[in-house]
Amino acid sequence: MTKSKNELLFLALGGSAEIGMNVNLYGCDGKWVMVDLGMTFADSGYPGIDLILPDLEFIEKRSDDLLGIVLTHGHEDHIGAIPYLANDLDVPLYATPFTAGLIRRKLEEAGLEHDVKLNIIPNEGSFELGPFGFRYLPIAHSIAEGNALLIETPHGDIFHTGDWKLDDEPLLGTPATPAELTAVGDAGVLAMVCDSTNVFNNEASGSEGDVLRNLVRVVKGIDTRVLVTTFASNAARLQTLGEVAKQAGRTLCVAGRSLDRIIENSRETGYLKDFPPVVDFEEAMNMPRDQIMIVATGGQGESRAALGRIAGDTHKIKLTAGDHVLFSSKQIPGNEIAIGRIQNQLAAKGIVMVTDRQEHIHVSGHPGRPELAQMYDWIRPEILVPVHGEIRHMKEQARFGEAHGIPHNVFQQNGDVVRLAPGKPEVIGQERTGRLVVDGDVIVTADGKTLNERRKIAYNGTISIAVALNEKGKLSGQPVMRLIGVPLEEDEEDFLDEIYDEISKKFSKPVGDINRFSEELRLLVRRTATEWTGKKPIVSVLVLEA
Repeated sequence: MTKSKNELLFLALGGSAEIGMNVNLYGCDGKWVMVDLGMTFADSGYPGIDLILPDLEFIEKRSDDLLGIVLTHGHEDHIGAIPYLANDLDVPLYATPFTAGLIRRKLEEAGLEHDVKLNIIPNEGSFELGPFGFRYLPIAHSIAEGNALLIETPHGDIFHTGDWKLDDEPLLGTPATPAELTAVGDAGVLAMVCDSTNVFNNEASGSEGDVLRNLVRVVKGIDTRVLVTTFASNAARLQTLGEVAKQAGRTLCVAGRSLDRIIENSRETGYLKDFPPVVDFEEAMNMPRDQIMIVATGGQGESRAALGRIAGDTHKIKLTAGDHVLFSSKQIPGNEIAIGRIQNQLAAKGIVMVTDRQEHIHVSGHPGRPELAQMYDWIRPEILVPVHGEIRHMKEQARFGEAHGIPHNVFQQNGDVVRLAPGKPEVIGQERTGRLVVDGDVIVTADGKTLNERRKIAYNGTISIAVALNEKGKLSGQPVMRLIGVPLEEDEEDFLDEIYDEISKKFSKPVGDINRFSEELRLLVRRTATEWTGKKPIVSVLVLEA
């Protein structure tokens, strides 16, 4: 069992060797704290699943030593698992006001607002948990109140960057200055645990101010309807789009419940104060096309989001030939097919699309190499621990940090226990990690029986067969079979005839052991199906005894 007595440990349960589902643990003198509790979205490898959660078995077994969960910011990959997992951990949460507002809504929707203690920490505030001291440092990102954490321990200080970038012209919030970050480094930093997402980018991420100017220019040059799609959680971009609408002389309409929630939470916590008033869908459709600008969710191809429904003509907002859709967001890897499907629907209607490949209408919220190098110079850590990336991203940041003169660069993946102090930093053990999935109203393991069977059914199809036995234990009548997803098409009737014939030949005598009979029947059906189709469907057998 991994201990954290008289040493400082780091253990990622999610977010290392993957992008998303961030969960990081720090252990010190027998106690643990968790930084972030995120989720990720499922892909086609998880049929019927939308959300994936981290498996917290390691810390659940040590829940008596877990002091709390500290949240860096409000993106789903950092707070999305809270309503599903936080209550079982039974520890308090800590977040700045904007992030706390998003969490509070999640807890209310789950009926947990009275069960999970949520502590609101002022911006740039500090607090202590056992041997740990925490200080929030504001840092630029694509959401209000992005924060780094300065974590003080008896073994040395940790600078946990969270998600970040450098922005000379942020439009929402005021990030820590170079002087403030340099002061952190001057005080001495043992380890920097750092975002790796854009380590392969040779250029800096860019400024939100540049996005504002380019969007204003593009929208002013359009004389038809404009729809802009972006990440709903990108409150900084919403601030930008509100200003774009004002400067372009257009009335704003917002389409998407997640956008409504972000705007409401932003206003409640002191942001988007100058966001223009919005009109409803009906009024938007009755306005002249050159006087309306729509902000909608769905830029990642989500079929049920506003843009997907607009493209499919199932939304009250309608776009016609000559209207423009601006994609003010990055295409997330894995979403290409879904985004392409919606873009093809829009193109078929004669709608003009503009992406960040054509115009500078989006900037990332993660640092490129120039920004990483600058942060290294300010913080000057003894140890660099790359996180928030796939293996290739984290390996590259470890190499980049070494080349930049950081003395120790530790590559780790989910489950690797890293000892930061005392002594040389190194991986000293492994703990089991994994994934859980939200399947309807149930949480199950991602590699368990349910999902494995569903994957097999999706690939091979399924056959159900019911047979009746009479009082003498012999087959009575013809079996009843149902095929789902087995590629027989017009050959199905001939296939069934062969199956019935094979069954009557093989099982002409009274059945003895029912379990053995069921297994032999299952294998016969699957073998015949494989001979006909090349597939190995899941076969279910039901035996009815007189």
